[in-house]
Amino acid sequence: MRALPVAVVILLLLAPVAGVIPPAAAGTQDSVGSSDALDSVGSTPSAPTSAAPASAAPPSLALDGGQSHPAPQQVDDANLTFRTLSTPDGVESRTGSTARGANIGPSLDFSVDEANAAMETAGVVQRIEGAETSTERQRRILAAINQIERDEVSLNSRQTEAFSAHASGELSNRELLDELVRIAATAREYDQRLEELDALAEETDGFSSPTRLDELQVALQVYEGPVRSHALATARGETGPADIHVASTSESIVLSTIVDGEYVREVFRVDRWDRGGGSISNDDAIEATSAAYPETASLREPDAFGAGSVQRITIPHEFGLLRTFVSGGTEAVFVEHQRIDLGTFPDTDSVAEAGDGFNVTVDRSYAGGPVTVTVLDDETGEPVSDVTVTKSVGDGDSRAIGSTDSDGVVRTLSPASSYRITVVDEPRVVVVDGIEPIATPSPIENGTASNG
Repeated sequence: MRALPVAVVILLLLAPVAGVIPPAAAGTQDSVGSSDALDSVGSTPSAPTSAAPASAAPPSLALDGGQSHPAPQQVDDANLTFRTLSTPDGVESRTGSTARGANIGPSLDFSVDEANAAMETAGVVQRIEGAETSTERQRRILAAINQIERDEVSLNSRQTEAFSAHASGELSNRELLDELVRIAATAREYDQRLEELDALAEETDGFSSPTRLDELQVALQVYEGPVRSHALATARGETGPADIHVASTSESIVLSTIVDGEYVREVFRVDRWDRGGGSISNDDAIEATSAAYPETASLREPDAFGAGSVQRITIPHEFGLLRTFVSGGTEAVFVEHQRIDLGTFPDTDSVAEAGDGFNVTVDRSYAGGPVTVTVLDDETGEPVSDVTVTKSVGDGDSRAIGSTDSDGVVRTLSPASSYRITVVDEPRVVVVDGIEPIATPSPIENGTASNG
């Protein structure tokens, strides 16, 4: 492979930016991309839920960008819950939310970083292909793999520093998300570089890729995530604006958002990753995930992919998808990605208020979870559309979360503290006050629900 010509580099820089400001958003770009408000500081409690028996069927694998849903299984709705990792129990966390929208500045920065990384990969390949002997070619391939190993260590330190800086207030929500998007993009490029190195190794006489290449590829995937991907897409104008919930401690992060009728969540727990913990088998990683998420594991048989000290477990099911990364040593889930269909999201509790001809129901959830507001006509019971709904946290100002759709529904994300929902259709107003988030349905550890 030859180094990229200047024209190609220019195209790499410009292509993603062409969609930064869609016509409908051109007038609101600045305001949409700059909102960054904290909800509260505190810890989120956990609550146990009952487990369901295990059953299995071969799953169809899904990508982070979406999933194909397998045929439904028989599920006991009364026991259905989707457990989720969160920040550690008993550790104070910084929580908040930020509005993400098309933003040409970060989008250009991301594109420049991607182009530079692609050029670096092209240079590595060119140096290997320029080796005059098979021995020298092998040496250069191994040197390139060694360099990526060192780069992954640096990437891990960089991410942990970002977690800590956000938790201490040094980084805003927006700045944290931008950094995590960059880290994910860097990890993807390292992964692609390893693919190139693997192909070059296969083409080299008397040589094959070392086992640690596969191990390194799985380890790099932990730095990617569905919320980070969506944050990048919104910055580039490839999708509409979105609110993103953020919670952090010095060694953990929780990100969540709502995308196309799904609740999307990713969690990273540095404290549960034993980087020197040794190998873990597919079966042990599946067992760890199934024990932690028994209800989800009962929907479909988990699929394992990995090598060495990190295993990736995927459970696609009729309600969405669960993906975990399990560490050797701790044999604990340290990264979690989830997608859950909002139409069947079970972890809610309803509060209601009637007045001024409206009947308003708020299906509250845990901190960072999806909240559904439904507005019906108090006399007919019919949905009321195009009604403005606002949310305020604590003593903060109200902020519009949207207008009800044809089903009388609008959705938002739950803050970590008490909040108020207001339905406004001048001169009619209904307020649902003092709404508290419910307890987070934590994974099972040693027979008890815990986010330890």
